[in-house]
Amino acid sequence: MTLAQALFSFALVVGLLTIIPGLDTALVVRGTITRGRGYGFAALLGIQAGTLIWGAAAATGAAALLAASEVGYRVLAYAGAAYLVYLGAAMIVKTFRRGWDPTAEAVAPARGGARSGFLLGLVTNITNPKVGVFYMATIPQFVPAGQSPLLVGLLLAAVHCVLGTVWLGVLILGANRLAPKLRSARVIRWMDRITGGVLVLFGARLALDVR
Repeated sequence: MTLAQALFSFALVVGLLTIIPGLDTALVVRGTITRGRGYGFAALLGIQAGTLIWGAAAATGAAALLAASEVGYRVLAYAGAAYLVYLGAAMIVKTFRRGWDPTAEAVAPARGGARSGFLLGLVTNITNPKVGVFYMATIPQFVPAGQSPLLVGLLLAAVHCVLGTVWLGVLILGANRLAPKLRSARVIRWMDRITGGVLVLFGARLALDVR
């Protein structure tokens, strides 16, 4: 297998995973509709930064050490699960507060909104050890003989980032186009409740899978 064949084969695998709706999709679509296009793209950049970190970890063997360490894996998994549950619960609780204006942040985004979007995407990604385990299991299979595992691992992670950026970028632009029609108090309130519920479910599933 040549390097070009490895990159193409890996692109097919992660391409199918990329278009399946999941946590990343929920975060960027919700962020775009409720906080604006800039926030959505900031969250997207955070997600891809986390992907590159996991790709580098898998390429250097750090992900393998994490998988081999039951304590380390559990700590990271439970931390990530707790973060997702807290984030989701906070979104849901906020929608029931009296006097909360769901459209305020969309009309006048809070200062540092892009930074918070980036951190949301980054932390959500790097606190999910399943991403690292997936990379550890797949990347070695796509490293051609005689090639540097670190270089190929980073290239494969970059391919994943490119595909994810294109797909999520299209979703962000589409959501931004529909945002004026959807950016009502009722829609945003229910979107936060649904997204919050998705985060709680992902967090609970992550915690239960560790048991």
